[in-house]
Amino acid sequence: MNYKIESLNDISEAPYDLLLLADPSKHAVDEYLSRGECYVMKDEDAIGVYVLIKTRPQTLELVNVAVNESYHGQGIGKKLVTHAIGTARNKGAITLEVGTGNSSIGQLALYQKCGFRMNGIDKDFFIKHYDEEIYENGIQCIDMVRLSIDF
Repeated sequence: MNYKIESLNDISEAPYDLLLLADPSKHAVDEYLSRGECYVMKDEDAIGVYVLIKTRPQTLELVNVAVNESYHGQGIGKKLVTHAIGTARNKGAITLEVGTGNSSIGQLALYQKCGFRMNGIDKDFFIKHYDEEIYENGIQCIDMVRLSIDF
């Protein structure tokens, strides 16, 4: 299916139900929404979302990629990441970064399939910055794995 991805002009309309799937901290989501640009993929409702923020000159970070659970397995995540790569390029970035949890096996595979390469680990990131423990795939999410792609 060919869903349209659009930049969200009003962050008060941000699809929190999706954003909180990728990041359980509403405080963190609010913080990066306020300084980033949110893109939403829609059918009748929002089915996917991602947020880009500028971190340094010519560098953007993909800080949230989420897909409505009923649309999993349909390539929506890959379309969102591919769109984010194109958007970053069009904005003049030379590097696009992304971070994900050590337990996010599917996300780590997706980013690498899209051309990202691992370049660092923020040890204990999820212990230091989140109040509650996070588990995925039976693994505690402790470290942030950093990846990037250069254009």
